[in-house]
Amino acid sequence: HVQLVESGGGSVQVGGSLRLSCVASGDTISRYCMGWFRQIPDKEREGVAAMSTGGFSTYYADSVKGRFSLSQDNSKDITYLQMNSLKPEDTAMYFCASARPNRGQCPDFDRARYEHWGQGTQDTVS
Repeated sequence: HVQLVESGGGSVQVGGSLRLSCVASGDTISRYCMGWFRQIPDKEREGVAAMSTGGFSTYYADSVKGRFSLSQDNSKDITYLQMNSLKPEDTAMYFCASARPNRGQCPDFDRARYEHWGQGTQDTVS
């Protein structure tokens, strides 16, 4: 099964940018729906951005539209989350996750449908 490892988190000032990476191993990333979620203590994990298999379409939470963007390098099995114009409320632990499509459909932000998760990477905006 696929294994995911995130990197790229850190501390940044308000208005700054970060690029998170999610490296997949054990399988080809283009076969999976990919999602990015974030979580702060005592809150539910929320969907931020999602991508269809092969990276052909993307979906964003309203809170990050126009600021975050997803991309994928299928040759390297890496998904990227570019985060611009960061705000303090973007501070969270960020996780990438993978899901196999169900009848060709990806789960967007349905957490229960995601089968594999990375360990997370912390982003702090202040």
